[in-house]
Amino acid sequence: MVSLLLAIIYIAFISLGLPDALLGAAWPVMHLELGVPLSYAGIISFIIAGGTVISSLLSDRLTRRLGTGGVTVISVGMTALALFGFSTSHALWMLCLWAIPYGLGAGSVDAALNNYVALHYESRHMSWLHCFWGLGASVGPYIMGYALTGSFGWQGGYRIISVLQIFLTAVLLLSLPLWKKPQAEAQEAGGKPLTLPQVLEVPGVKAVMLCFFCYCAIEQTAGLWAASYLSLHKGVDPETAASFASMFYLGITIGRGLSGFLTIKLSDEKMVRLGFLLIALGLAAMLLPLGAGVSLGGLLLIGLGCAPVYPCLIHSTPAHFGADKSQAIIGVQMASAYVGTCLMPPLFGLVAQAVSVSALPVYLTVLLLIMYTMHTLLVKKTGTSALS
Repeated sequence: MVSLLLAIIYIAFISLGLPDALLGAAWPVMHLELGVPLSYAGIISFIIAGGTVISSLLSDRLTRRLGTGGVTVISVGMTALALFGFSTSHALWMLCLWAIPYGLGAGSVDAALNNYVALHYESRHMSWLHCFWGLGASVGPYIMGYALTGSFGWQGGYRIISVLQIFLTAVLLLSLPLWKKPQAEAQEAGGKPLTLPQVLEVPGVKAVMLCFFCYCAIEQTAGLWAASYLSLHKGVDPETAASFASMFYLGITIGRGLSGFLTIKLSDEKMVRLGFLLIALGLAAMLLPLGAGVSLGGLLLIGLGCAPVYPCLIHSTPAHFGADKSQAIIGVQMASAYVGTCLMPPLFGLVAQAVSVSALPVYLTVLLLIMYTMHTLLVKKTGTSALS
């Protein structure tokens, strides 16, 4: 039963990744058909992100009442409904309307599943699960590309993903007996749901929130601006730059697969520090005036370095703060991550416009230093050892 539930959770993580890159893949066609400026994708993504932050903050209360299984079924069902709504939309206001359940469905299930795995499974499964999320995020654009090159259009791409999500919702509904009962999970968590002010008072929470903020800021900023940096600053031809920018995400996915094996020997804290070291080496390679090839290698190193940081930080949450607080704190961590994703890549766009796109590795280095400092403070405040 445990193995069957774990297999279902793996499938759920693939499903979580499937819709994440759809808007970016389809928008060049969507904005023309809708008759809106290219920049309006930011409106839709902002609504989705806002809903995700809200539902992440509510995850503790929802999970105590419905259980992880119940939250997962409802959230994936909401996402499936929203994707089907996207597939029937012919105006921007309709997309904005469906973006609300899209975002609300994403945040709570992300926090609930991550906490469930952190409490009940080894660290290697957390890394491999996030590897499977990367697989889903990689497959989504291919499905959309197939729909666009065929006769289905972008609406057909969204419809295909929505059907897959509906199927997963049915599988999750049938799997509910395998999950812990909501009452058992509430008893395991203990006490009443923590309010946001109560969570912020827990020693180390503000530090870990900044860790997640900076991590997602690094990942999303590097992913968004790497091709521009390589092309405009290093003189790499645009096609090669674009392919290596996509390999950055491939490096994260492969790295998480490898990280799962390394966590058998290394603790979460050591894995996070190893990730920091690889990111630093990659940034150094981009900063040094050693040619485009070294910068390309540096970008891959940054991807490999990002791989263990996010899943190992999540998995260590119960060890840092206790199982009774982990759901509430993981919800806040997810919210901080999404805020970093929303704010920091556009901020670098302003920096690039005011200074130069060559500032990318410096910008990322500042974020890495803040993240390293906050992680050190987290370990100190929670009484855990980075060498454990």
